[in-house]
Amino acid sequence: MQSKIGGGLPPAFSLFPSLNKTFTFHQILVLIITFVAYASFHASRKPPSIVKSVLGPSVEEESNSIDNGWAPFNGTKGTQRLGELDLAFLSSYALGMYFAGHLGDRIDLRLFLVFGMMGSGILTVVFGLGYWMNVHLLGFYMTVQIVCGLFQSIGWPCVVSVVGNWCGKEKRGLIMGVWNSHTSVGNIVGSVFASSVLDSGWGWSFALPGGLVIVSGLLVFMCLVVSPHDLGFEEPGKEIEMGLAAETLVAEEDKEDDDVGLLENVDLGDDSAIGFLEAWKLPGVAPFAFCLFFSKLVAYTFLYWLPYYLRHQAVAGVYISHKTAGILSTVFDIGGVFGGISAGFISDKIKARALTSIAFLSLSIPVLVMYRVYGSVSMFINIGLMFVSGLLVNGPYALITTAVAADLGTQDSIKGNGRALATVTAIIDGTGSVGAALGPLLAGYISSRGWNSVFFMLIVSIFFAGLFLVRLAKAEIKEMSSSGELIASSGS
Repeated sequence: MQSKIGGGLPPAFSLFPSLNKTFTFHQILVLIITFVAYASFHASRKPPSIVKSVLGPSVEEESNSIDNGWAPFNGTKGTQRLGELDLAFLSSYALGMYFAGHLGDRIDLRLFLVFGMMGSGILTVVFGLGYWMNVHLLGFYMTVQIVCGLFQSIGWPCVVSVVGNWCGKEKRGLIMGVWNSHTSVGNIVGSVFASSVLDSGWGWSFALPGGLVIVSGLLVFMCLVVSPHDLGFEEPGKEIEMGLAAETLVAEEDKEDDDVGLLENVDLGDDSAIGFLEAWKLPGVAPFAFCLFFSKLVAYTFLYWLPYYLRHQAVAGVYISHKTAGILSTVFDIGGVFGGISAGFISDKIKARALTSIAFLSLSIPVLVMYRVYGSVSMFINIGLMFVSGLLVNGPYALITTAVAADLGTQDSIKGNGRALATVTAIIDGTGSVGAALGPLLAGYISSRGWNSVFFMLIVSIFFAGLFLVRLAKAEIKEMSSSGELIASSGS
């Protein structure tokens, strides 16, 4: 049976018939391809943070307007313009996310993803051309970032929807925690690529990651299978979900009341996409979406400003180079890899996504305070606290954008509708991306008053992120207590 959300088999399966193997083989292949795809997306987002210290005011310029750097990002207002550049990309990314998810549930996800990757790669390269073409117009860089953000927004709803098609709910937190390390791996690769060629001209820092996205897009076009149905397999856990949906529909037939809830028109065989407003009203979607708003605000402030911060803060009385700052910032992302995996593993074990997220968020507050106060004492302390900060900040962010989004997009109240996942994912990550757009912008303005103010903003944001999950966490604790009591009573 051919899936409605797929567009048939990709070219590689016609060229190499031997690829048609077991379900597990294809499941692993899909995880690898989508991992590479989104890692390349994130690699292409790192150059702006790496070149900030080259484009913007130097350490010696902070109190005057010496004409170094790259116009129009040099001088006393340089950090503000760099923050506005981040806003241009991330706001269009956030806006595009809502539309991308809506479209992703209705068209061929493989071709849609390839379209987004090609556009992102080309526009990343075009931004770098500003160096060789000696462009100093703010409007040029703003326009490129806005359009690039729209192309980049296509990626996340597509890859999460594809992975959701292939992976059941069993151990979803751990599997997606490992898979979601593509975010940090992409940041690391992008940082290393961009930093390694920075001395040859900042344009190369964009050209290399941009080329990586284009090559990865070709891999997706040739090899990605959107749905198990395209290969004649059943979706994992589908039989159970369809059975539950059938029981629900039979029970509803006996009711005189026609009010069967928000999704009353979705029957067993209906594979139509869920509406945008309907998806917002699904249980748990709004709290996690607003939690991610503040979590991504913090994560993306580090993503876009950490190399600049490291360049402008003396560690043990010594300022490090542009290249060293870019490479050193990868420690935060390495911590993020472990954070995403550990958050997914813990939430699977205790079966409590909100409680796990709150625990990570709460621990991150004192660690960020310590990093700001003691990070300049020595390089060893700086690296250690940066690693732990990345682990705790990125843990909830990774968990919510993957396992939580997949859980909410396939929950029982949808009654077997398989076309809601991309929409729910886009709502959650799109709302988070609004926060991601504000964080770097605010950091650009607030940093002129001192970095203590920036860290205060981050801590307040973390507090609000946890606050939105308190009600859900209480419900999880209550459910865990009830389950424990049931086990105890059955044992006696």
